[in-house]
Amino acid sequence: MTEDREWPGEWLRGVLPQAVLRVLDDGPTYGYALAARLAEAGIGDIKGGTLYPLLGRLEAAGHLTVEWRAGDGGPGRKYYEITPEGRRHLHDLVERWRRFAAVVDTHLTGPPPGREDTRG
Repeated sequence: MTEDREWPGEWLRGVLPQAVLRVLDDGPTYGYALAARLAEAGIGDIKGGTLYPLLGRLEAAGHLTVEWRAGDGGPGRKYYEITPEGRRHLHDLVERWRRFAAVVDTHLTGPPPGREDTRG
């Protein structure tokens, strides 16, 4: 892990779909703005080579829709919007994440399974 990346890539791959859907739950946006929101949230700088294929997978799964919008004097942009199915999927992922995070936290910070806590 390099010093400019706080989170290991494996962690980001595991949480990025729900993080993207969470941003889109606030309203439609385009890829660059979505990446900026993720960075502002502390998730990190997500490159286009990671973000856009994920957006394509989320669209194929029915979790978001895509609409081209004309730019103001510049090129058009693809805007992404969460679908009702995507919103249900997001809420399910969030609940499952909470349970998973609690299990992992207990495992990592508690005594080893089958042993008493001897840390005093």
